[in-house]
Amino acid sequence: MAEIDLSCSGVDFDGSRVLADAERLIPLAARPDDILSIVLCDDAFIRPLNREWRGKDAATDVLSFAQNEGEGMFDSPVLGDLVISIETAQRQADELGHSLDEELRVLLIHGLCHLVGFDHIEASDAEEMREEEQRLLVALGASSLGLVNRAGA
Repeated sequence: MAEIDLSCSGVDFDGSRVLADAERLIPLAARPDDILSIVLCDDAFIRPLNREWRGKDAATDVLSFAQNEGEGMFDSPVLGDLVISIETAQRQADELGHSLDEELRVLLIHGLCHLVGFDHIEASDAEEMREEEQRLLVALGASSLGLVNRAGA
C-alpha cells in the first residue's frame, strides 16, 4: 500500500478526503507502494515556493516537486511532494460552481500526473496529460474536467 504523508501548513483543514483520494489514485497512476508527500496550505505558504521554483510571484493552486525525473525516474519509490493551496482551490471551486472537495481532486490528480512524468507544455504532451487526468477523475467518480482540459492547454 502507498505511503502518504499529509500535513497542513497555515490552514486548519481536515485532509482525510484528500488522503483517501490519494490512496485510491496512486495504484492507478503509479505503483501501489509508492511514497507521496502532500502539503495542504494557504496562499502565503505557496506563493514563495511559486516565486522560487517557477519565477511567478503569486499564489498558485498546486505545485509538484518530483523526486526523480527523466531516465530511471521510477528507480525510487518516492514520487515526490505536492503542495496545494486550500485558499486558491476554494476560490476556483466557487468560480466553477463545484465543491472544494471536487476542486482538490482535480488539483491532486493534476499534481500526481506531473509526478509520474506527464506534462502539458507541448500540444501532444498536453493531450496525453488531459486523457490521463480524465481517466483518473472518472475512476474517482468525479464529474469535473481536469486542469489541462479547463486551461485549454
